[in-house]
Amino acid sequence: MKIDLYTATGTKKGSLELPARLFEAKINKGLMHLALVRQLSNRRNPIAHVKHRGEIAGTTKKAYDQKHTGNARRGALRSPIMRGGGKAWGPRNEANFTKDMPKKMRRAALFSCLSFRAKEGAIIGLENYPEDDTKTKNFMTLLNKLPVEFGRRIVVVTAGRHRGLELSTRNIPRVKAIFAQYLNPEDILAAKHIIFLSDAVTAAENTFAKGDSVTEKRTKKDEARAVIAKEKEATKTPKVKKEPKTKAAPKKKAAAKKAPKAAK
Repeated sequence: MKIDLYTATGTKKGSLELPARLFEAKINKGLMHLALVRQLSNRRNPIAHVKHRGEIAGTTKKAYDQKHTGNARRGALRSPIMRGGGKAWGPRNEANFTKDMPKKMRRAALFSCLSFRAKEGAIIGLENYPEDDTKTKNFMTLLNKLPVEFGRRIVVVTAGRHRGLELSTRNIPRVKAIFAQYLNPEDILAAKHIIFLSDAVTAAENTFAKGDSVTEKRTKKDEARAVIAKEKEATKTPKVKKEPKTKAAPKKKAAAKKAPKAAK
């Protein structure tokens, strides 16, 4: 897949080839939803907190006698059914909302998100941007020349630390600069436009699609096992086929002669 490539002045230069492993993967919307829910859930910070009856400051003395008063049986005043008492089954700030997902599923969800946005035409390429240019005004001028809707959420992906883009984008609302190593489903799906620097595409491919992928590791293991199996077969001595044995004719048993009994 190819995308339009623009220069730092906003002029179109040509096209940029996107790696098929990242941007032409199978789109699985269910897996994308799971990855997004996991990311939002792991970021959740529970704030709401209520006290249960054991944490309320107050006496534990029985209000009145159990019997002979004509009233209902009454225990401590810190009970949840009393005014000022503890809260039963209320929210607590120690709630754990973290979710886990295998690495293979996380990578597949990320590739699916990138492929989905690339298919929509939301990704464009930027050849370079001067690192010493930290003025927000200059980057705003570039955005006005690029085919993006200003005012919508825009994500700029860099290969590493880029001082010019980091400082020039942080004062623009709804514009965010991230590293290629930190690509995530939320930023990809929430952005209206995604601007990839040319070297950021290579950095993303090296991070997510080379060397550390589960499928490549499995193929390498399978190849190594095949080589070992071939070596074992080569070292084995060929077995000599034995001729089938012919069955001999059964021998007749000679009748045993009975010796005459001795006379008493």
